Order: sequence, then structure tokens, then C-alpha cells
Amino acid sequence: MPAIQPPTALPAAVLELPVMAEALRAHDFGTVFRLARQHTGVSYHRLAAECGIKPERVGSLARGRGRVESYDKIAAIADALRVPGHMVGLAPRPWETTVDTAAIRRRDVLAAGAVGLAATLPDVLPPSVPQRADAGTVARLRERTNRLRRLDDVLGGGDTYRLYATEYQRTRRILRTSSYSEDVGRQLLALGAEQAQQAGWAAFDGGREREAVSLYRESRSAAEDAGAEDLARNALAYLAYQATGADPRAAAAIAAHSCEAITGNTPATVRALLWERCAWARAVAGDAAGTEAALAEARAALGADDASDPQPAWSAWVDQVELDIMAGRCWTELRRPLRAVPHLVRGLGAFDDAHARDASLYSTWLAEAYTTAGEVEEAARVAGRALELADGVASARPRQRIGQVVSALALKYGAVPAVAELVERTA
Repeated sequence: MPAIQPPTALPAAVLELPVMAEALRAHDFGTVFRLARQHTGVSYHRLAAECGIKPERVGSLARGRGRVESYDKIAAIADALRVPGHMVGLAPRPWETTVDTAAIRRRDVLAAGAVGLAATLPDVLPPSVPQRADAGTVARLRERTNRLRRLDDVLGGGDTYRLYATEYQRTRRILRTSSYSEDVGRQLLALGAEQAQQAGWAAFDGGREREAVSLYRESRSAAEDAGAEDLARNALAYLAYQATGADPRAAAAIAAHSCEAITGNTPATVRALLWERCAWARAVAGDAAGTEAALAEARAALGADDASDPQPAWSAWVDQVELDIMAGRCWTELRRPLRAVPHLVRGLGAFDDAHARDASLYSTWLAEAYTTAGEVEEAARVAGRALELADGVASARPRQRIGQVVSALALKYGAVPAVAELVERTA
């Protein structure tokens, strides 16, 4: 007996429209909802009811505001519209009548651009451990690690942690059980150190702080054993970054130590990364002069001649936009809004809604800077925008920061209408 179709199920002809297929692949559900209404006449209210989303949220998405990022919501939309899993980067849905397991294993799931895919990928592609590992093994693992790292651009740690941890554990199993040469062993150790840092970052972003610390420490040990000094320093910088909330002075000392071993052979983006994290630790510790000096070192690194040379994949994302954001955060922390706001406005201008986690998180520092400057209505507006962007993002950090900013606004400016409205939205 055929399964009962939900009233919002899309006909095959609509699913096969190139613009629909592209929107599904990109998880542009605002376009998906608009096309569904245009071609089937279904109302946004009905779409909201079947997808488990608030009607106003569907309307906002259809107007191009916001993104759907969480795995659960993406799966719910796919089921309500009867979109086959592969069109949105998921495993076949339970209602699909046939499952071609071989085809699933062959499919390059990352090419589907799947936000939320991370929660299913380890099950779709179970890791294998070769009897003997060689340079080709390391190259394939590194290529996969570099591809998976890009998920962090659009996903929160709540979605990616299990995936990154699985990759790290796979490399550890190879080190334990496979045979390999001494040189390949060093390469595997360095790769494992890199993967542990990525998993640690996802753990931190997803609210698993103890696991993050453990992974950073394992990364530092593996990097030192592999002779990968840059990775070892980066692990130390990660530990400092996470420690700023508990012990700012100790964190600043750790961050400074990570920069002490920088040499002329340290790649430009690694230098910039270490110095900008040092700047943040010093800002949290209240050291304005030290912050300014560290930011200057980071700027010099990005402007150096070797910045145009090939950079390590794990630090290649550090650019002027990242430095603007970090500078803005530092000056906000030091309560210097006139210096913070231009950096943050310029940096945030480079983010679109596909990068909802980062845009939401960094907007909270802009809202805080406006609060410090007494621009209360603008602070409330920016915080409200951060709240919209954070909806459905599997990251603990934006929600924590939004709560802090809203509480500070409410405490001092609770009678201002824009603040009162914001407080009601977050209640």
C-alpha cells in the first residue's frame, strides 16, 4: 500500500526544475518555499504547519531573510515536501521506497553542499583502516580533512563535532594498527594533531568545553611528537583562547608563549593567527597596549611578502576580514567603541546569511560596542538581527553572547521601547 503523501508534497516536475534543484542543493529554503507556492499554490501557513516552522519564519525565509542550518529542520522540510534525501545532502529518507546503498557510498556527499550533513556522514561513509599506510594514504586523508573543514564556514559545532571527532579517531586507529614508514608515521601524527584541533574547535563551539581542552592537549602532544612546531603553537593558542573566560591573565601568558617561538619560517597566516589570538587574550586581561601591539603584528604578517605564498590549509582562512572582526572584538572588550565599530562594520559586511553562526556571533560585539557608546536603539537593532541569524544554528556561542548583550541592555535601558521589544523576543 503506497504511503500517504503530505499535502505539501512537491510533484516530480517541480522538484526537477533546475532552479528548485539548485535551491535545494544550496539549502536556500526561502527560494524553495517561494517556488512551492508559485507552482503548487500551497500557502506559507500550510508549509509552516507541515514543516514544523513558525509561519512568520517561513515568511521571513521567503523574503530572503535568514537561513535554515540545523539538521533536524532540514530533515523535517525534506520530509514535508517529499524531497529525496540526496537532493539536500541527506541519506535516503525513511519514506523513500528504494535505497541504492552502493550509490550512496559512491556519492560525493560534500558536493551536495549539505548544511546539516555532518550528522549523517560518518554513517554513510564508514571509515576504513588500511593494513599499510603510505604517502598516498596521508594525501587522501588530508584532502578529505581539508574538504570537511569548509563545513565549519556554515555549520555550528553541534552539527560538526561528531564528524570531526570520527575523522580524528580514524587517523589514530591507523597509527595504532597499520604498518607505515617512519616518515609516513610523522605525517600521520601531524594530520592527527590538525584533526584534533578541528574537533576541539567544534567541541568548544558546541558547548563541550572539557572535551575541547582534552583534544587541544592531545593535538599539542601529537604535533610535538611529529615535529610540527606551527601546529603545536596553534594548539597552545587554542588553549589560551578557551581559557580567557576562566583566568584572563593565565590565558594571556599562554597566548604570549605561543608567539615566542615564531620564526622567519613560520607561514604568514600562522603568524597572523597566533598574534590575533594573543591580542584577544590581552584584551580580555585589560591590557590595551599589549592588544594594540599584537594586532599590529598580525597586520604586519598579513601584509608581508610571504603572505602570497601557499599557506597551511588550517590557517589559510585568516585574512583581513578575520583581523577586522578580531580587532573590533578586542576594542569592544576594552570598552573603546569608537575604535571597535568601524572594524566590526567593515568585517561583518563580508558575511552573508549562509555564514549565520559567525555573522550572529560577531554582531553581538557590534551591539555591545553600540551599547557602550550609548547608541541604544542601534544596539537593540543589531542584537535583534543576531537573534534572527542564530535561529537554528547548532552553536552554543551566539546564544550565550546574545543573552549577555540583552541582559546588559535590559539592566540599564529596559524602559527604551526597542530594548523592551528585544527582551520580549528573547523571553
